[in-house]
Amino acid sequence: MLQFIQFLKGYVCIRVWGYSPERFMNLCSNHDIFLWDIKNCGEYYSMCVTISGFYMLKGIVKKTGTKVAIQKRCGLPFLVPKIMRRKIFLFGLIGSLVFWMWMSTFIWAVDVTGNYSISEDVFMDFLKQYDVYVGMRRRDVNIEELEKRIRQDFNIVTWTSAKIEGTRLVIQIKENEVDLEADKGNGENEGNGAGKEDAGKRQAGKETGNEFGSDLVAGEDGQIVSMVTRAGVPQTAVGAEVKKGDVLVAGSVPVYNEDATIRKYQYYDADADVFISRSLQRTEELPLSYEKKEYTGEEKKEFFIAFMGKEFYLRMGKVKYENYDKVTDRKQVKLLDNFYLPVYYGSSLNREYVLTDNIYTKEEVKNIFSEKLIKFISDLEEKGVQIMKKNVTIEKKDKKWQMNMELQIVEQTGKNVPVAPVPQAAEEGQSGDGTETAPVQ
Repeated sequence: MLQFIQFLKGYVCIRVWGYSPERFMNLCSNHDIFLWDIKNCGEYYSMCVTISGFYMLKGIVKKTGTKVAIQKRCGLPFLVPKIMRRKIFLFGLIGSLVFWMWMSTFIWAVDVTGNYSISEDVFMDFLKQYDVYVGMRRRDVNIEELEKRIRQDFNIVTWTSAKIEGTRLVIQIKENEVDLEADKGNGENEGNGAGKEDAGKRQAGKETGNEFGSDLVAGEDGQIVSMVTRAGVPQTAVGAEVKKGDVLVAGSVPVYNEDATIRKYQYYDADADVFISRSLQRTEELPLSYEKKEYTGEEKKEFFIAFMGKEFYLRMGKVKYENYDKVTDRKQVKLLDNFYLPVYYGSSLNREYVLTDNIYTKEEVKNIFSEKLIKFISDLEEKGVQIMKKNVTIEKKDKKWQMNMELQIVEQTGKNVPVAPVPQAAEEGQSGDGTETAPVQ
């Protein structure tokens, strides 16, 4: 702080020599003239003194028989006149300060940490969807709304924090380590338990916005292997064959009179865990031949500078390769730890290659199809599908390789569709002329 004040007031660095420099310094101290950075250089002393103190040295110099010479002028009072003589430099300096202040009002970098399951590209697309992008104004970033959107759109995210540091938007997230399918099942069980507690107070159909509740219908053809009903009336049983669209659990529950006639219906959202066994077929194809890259060893390196999305390449001549890969090393310019700028620099390495036709061997075909099969089965298992049997054949057909997969799977099925309300007359078990009708089945 003291150095800053000295810079604002200005000071000079002087050299003192002659009869008695030590007495000179003692007298300066007695007259409250502040000296600092005093150095003994043998034949003379060097030191610093304020501008006002320097003008007070004349009498002390005569009294001590010393000589004083200015070595260096420092501080703002000496800097301003120099700057004023250079008007172009002054205007450039002011313009630069205004420019950097204006640039600091934007977001020029977005950093996301903690995203292991969510890829960087997916997260950036999500941010663009909600108008959060590099180049937007800092004041337009709604931190609370952004954190809320992240938690809503990504079920795997259990905690998130967003903050602006300089010109950088820093987003930290934490993903749930527990299997999502298990969480989903737990959430359904909790919701059903809450529904049971409130069953005597409300009709469950209100949750879906349908006042008459909903039926649970089959999503695929298959045979029921397990069924646990929590709400509604089962319309089928374990071992039964069902078709897509068949009602598994009805949401309309009849209430009977003492004479076994239906007095009315109560409507709920049908809820059950229904698992069916069914056959799943899938076909994968592969051409007999493929193009392979063979690098020639020819390479050309080029440097570039990018500003506000525009790239300028620094290279000798053009890249004349017909086919080449480009590997880019890009870095962003920053003045301080968090003051990023929309300026990038780096280099690109262009590697030439030629395409050659190659024919797949049986071993290569087998390995490629095995990877696809493993990925397909892994995707099914992540969705909670059990693989009971699998039959896989690989054959050459119509100038291409073909893999036919037939899997016997067990999966959960059922989706809710609105219930068609039963007419009031049928509910009360009465005909139009007031006579009692037979029970509704």
